[in-house]
Amino acid sequence: MLRDAIAFYNDLLDDQSAVEAQATLNEQMRARRLFFGERPICNVLRPHFYKPEQWDFLKRETETLLRAFAKAHEACLRQPELRAQLALEPYEEALFSLEIGYEAPWNTSRLDSFYDPDAGRLKFVEYNAETPAGMGYVDEMAEAFLSLEVMRRFQQHYTVRSFTLVRSLIATLLDAYRQWSGKDRPERPQIAIADWQDVQTLNEHHIIRDHLAQAGYNAILCDPRAMEFRNGALYVGDFRVDLIYKRVLASELIGRMGIDNPIVQALKARAVCMCNAFSAKLMAKKASFALLSDEQNAHLFTAEERAAIEAHIPWTRRVSERHTHFRGQPIDLVPFIAQNKAFLVLKPNDEYGGKGVTIGWEASDEEWAATLRQALQQPYVVQERVEAAFEDYPTVIDGKLHIAHRLVDADPYIYHGKTVSGGLTRLSAAALLNVTAGAGSITPTFIVEKRA
Repeated sequence: MLRDAIAFYNDLLDDQSAVEAQATLNEQMRARRLFFGERPICNVLRPHFYKPEQWDFLKRETETLLRAFAKAHEACLRQPELRAQLALEPYEEALFSLEIGYEAPWNTSRLDSFYDPDAGRLKFVEYNAETPAGMGYVDEMAEAFLSLEVMRRFQQHYTVRSFTLVRSLIATLLDAYRQWSGKDRPERPQIAIADWQDVQTLNEHHIIRDHLAQAGYNAILCDPRAMEFRNGALYVGDFRVDLIYKRVLASELIGRMGIDNPIVQALKARAVCMCNAFSAKLMAKKASFALLSDEQNAHLFTAEERAAIEAHIPWTRRVSERHTHFRGQPIDLVPFIAQNKAFLVLKPNDEYGGKGVTIGWEASDEEWAATLRQALQQPYVVQERVEAAFEDYPTVIDGKLHIAHRLVDADPYIYHGKTVSGGLTRLSAAALLNVTAGAGSITPTFIVEKRA
């Protein structure tokens, strides 16, 4: 049982060894730049564990759902009436059809879930298809944990396997570039990691740039405002950019720089390859979950895909004056939302980091009613409450070992839009799991198996 491995690890710690482990971990985090701004990314003393068969289940079910997302994406590109369900912004409509030059618009992505391995219960709550963060942090955090004495003692009794997420990221970026480039482009692209210079995740960009440099690629960190399209190429000063690893959000890029910015100019001229493509944003909308789970779209999917959607995608609908079904029964959607906040969540269609989310069972009647009024004026989705997953994690408080119950978010990383390898594990004591907002922690994911 997985619980046996967790209990064994936790039992290896006492007050003294926990304080020593925390000191080592703090030193490792400082050396490896494992901070969101000034805050360490990890505040627990145990990695997240899966048994091999539990990880295989998460991987298999995720990859089945990815086929459904890919079908929905393709259908939205062809059918404006279906695309309307996503409530795209005008700039998104203008940019989604830009030629990308490679197979999958989301070279890397991440599906965020609550997964209880012992119960076999898996529910996804969001698809980060535009610009998934965390891969650099997770790789470095895994190395930091493997340096701990408690991990060395644990490995005397359990085999431990980690993932190499940044290596998979780089391979995926370069594969997209090779598909895009043809014979008249440089074989080894010059790469710009594009994001604002003041983001909290800047340390992770440095980590990824260093991995690119170690692999022999010229790579820079670049604020998009420093880019210039001239003489048929995209430049940052004298640095010609062949490949953009886009970490800046499209909404912020267009909001700050307009739709005719140098990146868009270069893409239209086919002068640069960008990962992920603007069209990845379609499935990053919260309404993509409504598109998959709405009975009116069931014809898009195979029986296997519909079964995976039923099992792993919570009931989700765009908020509007309409009739639909809930658990097989017809409902009038807006009155239903108003009367059932105890098991519903309202989410803006195009926010991130937990912004604007109203959790019904934690909100007052007045707060819920006000959010519902707003949801009828702006694109929102309503989603059924998902049962969270919890595990016990050791931590140090005032020099003493504490074992605390934490919410666990299981977020598999996806490459080429179809293959799962590794994941982000986020922990929180709050119902709304978000690390960058200060409500949680990251810990690495390991596959463990008891030695014979």
